[in-house]
Amino acid sequence: MIMFLIRALIFIVSAALGLLVADWILPGFQIDWSDWWGFVICALIFAVLQSVLAPWLATVARRNAPALLGGIGIISTLIALVVVVLLPIGGLRIADALSWILAPVIVWVVTALATVFLPMIFIKKKVQERRGDG
Repeated sequence: MIMFLIRALIFIVSAALGLLVADWILPGFQIDWSDWWGFVICALIFAVLQSVLAPWLATVARRNAPALLGGIGIISTLIALVVVVLLPIGGLRIADALSWILAPVIVWVVTALATVFLPMIFIKKKVQERRGDG
């Protein structure tokens, strides 16, 4: 159960990092910092949508359009972004076409890298603490 919670937390943090990097890089991708809870809720909803959409889309694509399997991560990221932007909670806005094209790619890449490297950093820290090095 603890490992599940750690993995869920890592996935949520990686989703938030992906959204933050997109905000930093793309002028048309805007996080509303006047309501930081809106961003937290957006990140949580985005992470949940990603974790549900990716396996479901992979199953659908495997049955109906196997050529799409390689792009499932980006497609599920785009769908999750659309849903989060359309929610009336605020926190996230995508203003132009270029940002709609690049944001899913940026968020997907950052999220993928973060889900690989965050556990390595966390595990390394825990191992050092147990050995007495940290």
